[in-house]
Amino acid sequence: MSSITAVPLQPVKRRVLVYLWIGIALVMCGAVALAQMAPADPVTTYLAKNRADKGVVQTVSGLQYKIIEPGKGDARPTDTDVALVNYEGKLTNGTTFDKSQQPTPMPIAGVVPGFSEALKLMPKGSKYRFWIKPSLGYGDKATGPIPANSVLMFDVELLDFLPEATLRQMQMQQQMMQQQQGGAPGGMPPGAGGPPPGQ
Repeated sequence: MSSITAVPLQPVKRRVLVYLWIGIALVMCGAVALAQMAPADPVTTYLAKNRADKGVVQTVSGLQYKIIEPGKGDARPTDTDVALVNYEGKLTNGTTFDKSQQPTPMPIAGVVPGFSEALKLMPKGSKYRFWIKPSLGYGDKATGPIPANSVLMFDVELLDFLPEATLRQMQMQQQMMQQQQGGAPGGMPPGAGGPPPGQ
């Protein structure tokens, strides 16, 4: 049977403990100072400054918006709707990267998450300005003229919206009417494209 000899530990002097705690406090203060000296993320800085502007509201997701014209009624689009909008998209430096030339249909569920969330806030006839942070837009991927990690700013006018199923039904009815009026598929009248009569 083996026996273990216990070696008593010497008590630590109070002065050593004080120096140890002072050292820990200095390290913590240094870490805080370094964190404050680190350059701020430009996206975070921009959005924080923008959020402080009068009339700008920020949602839980981080989408920011401002109501330019309130519109009418309480009805708002849902994920199953197609919105008819006029819009202009800009970068934070003022460069326009996209602009509608005419009223444009947009499926609510078929656009970037921030734009979809924004459209679902709008009643018919309203005009809003949106600021979409990168995680709700294109993230860290460059897309066409949009650099990676860009905040997107949109001015949007919501003209109308319809359920997607209703829109499809209307398109089918329009195609059927064109086929009935034209007689042949594709809207060509019967005999179009063939040799002239008598030849």
